[in-house]
Amino acid sequence: MSTLPVIVNVGVLLLLIGLLYWMRERKVSFSIRVFTGLGLGILFGLGLLWVYGAESEVLGASLEWVNLVGSGYVRFLQMLIMPLVFISIVAAFTRLELTQNIGKISLLIIGILVGTTAIAALTGIGSAALFGLEAIQIEQGPAELERAARLESTFSSIQGQSYAARILELLPANPFLDFTGARRTSTIAVVIFAAFVGLAYLGLRKHDQKAAETFERLVDALYGVVMGIVRIVIRLTPYGVLALMTRVMATSDYGAIWQLGKFVIASYVALLVTFGVHLLLQAMVGLNPAAYVRKVLPVLSFAFVSRSSAATLPLTVRAMTDELGVSKGIANFAGSFGLSIGQNGCAGVYPAMLAVMIAPTVGIDPFTPGFLLTLLAVVAASSFGVAGVGGGATYAAILVLSVLNLPVGLAGLLISVEPLIDMGRTAVNVSGSMTAGVLTARFTRGLDADLYAGPSTGVGVTHV
Repeated sequence: MSTLPVIVNVGVLLLLIGLLYWMRERKVSFSIRVFTGLGLGILFGLGLLWVYGAESEVLGASLEWVNLVGSGYVRFLQMLIMPLVFISIVAAFTRLELTQNIGKISLLIIGILVGTTAIAALTGIGSAALFGLEAIQIEQGPAELERAARLESTFSSIQGQSYAARILELLPANPFLDFTGARRTSTIAVVIFAAFVGLAYLGLRKHDQKAAETFERLVDALYGVVMGIVRIVIRLTPYGVLALMTRVMATSDYGAIWQLGKFVIASYVALLVTFGVHLLLQAMVGLNPAAYVRKVLPVLSFAFVSRSSAATLPLTVRAMTDELGVSKGIANFAGSFGLSIGQNGCAGVYPAMLAVMIAPTVGIDPFTPGFLLTLLAVVAASSFGVAGVGGGATYAAILVLSVLNLPVGLAGLLISVEPLIDMGRTAVNVSGSMTAGVLTARFTRGLDADLYAGPSTGVGVTHV
């Protein structure tokens, strides 16, 4: 393989990054630069695929350098998750943003997340019915059969786990282990640990004012440092979006997408309807949905191309606090809970569509009232503990199908278009978290309505 084409491709990537940097120096808005990166990534990725072909060694070698930019940016965001979640929640206590309402806030957020997930399941069921989707319509090739075998193996490892056991996994036993993100539910565990630290601070404040003030100054200093890191990393967003979108476009299986187009379209119809529900809920509490869309589009764009709710968390929290007017405590609770509870796309739309598609293969009519009610209840209950990273939707689907006694292996039928569908699911997951934060803030008077309705500030970063 000649290295010259790879060098040329890397040079083009550097030129595109230079263009985005030039736009920043010209004070072009953050949102425009993000969408410019998205568009350039689409064109560059398609260009690489068209020139070299999907099996080209040159393409593979070029994408390694593209991944250095894209995956490197994602890693920087992942680096921020645990420090940001912990220090932001503790700071919300030291600044008296969270005091007596922590229980009410938590229950509201969880209730909205689970409720919207049930609604998302309904949209998935409706879309599957509208398009007449059935699993028997999909041809099972070697990749699908291999995926089915892996899913059966995964199912055997979680079979028999009770709902009580899954809820128990949310609780922290070793917070230092959870700070490493080692468990599927580590983020929720860090949230709970931070809440305990915050409550302990409130107790200390009553009995030892001097010690409490020292702790408060320490937290303020750490919060300032962490938020400084957040601002630095967010400045890299346009470049990360460029690289991530390039990889997506250069590695997608367009033949499979064409053959399974109906399933892809049905999935996106359900996801768009779910997003519409988010807008409707905000309109029902007197907020302008157009303002919400305008301000969260850069965040949803990154969620779309990264396929990771967890990696999007720093952007999610900053958008809620600095764009939508949600108080910091509520924003961090909503963003963190949304990583493992009630993911509308991965734990709502996707498992419900699969269940409706697979049920006829074992002689079950999926549109009987009894099956539908059972499916909605199972989806809502199973939405606890779904990780906000790649594979969360598969985990949720396995749980739902196993409870309904449907063949788990058939969940692998859509493997060839899974990445494309997962992009939309992740964006809807993130929107669900932000909607839960906005509604909770509205109900608890923790929302700055003027900031919500005002002009965008660039996802909370000035001149990034």
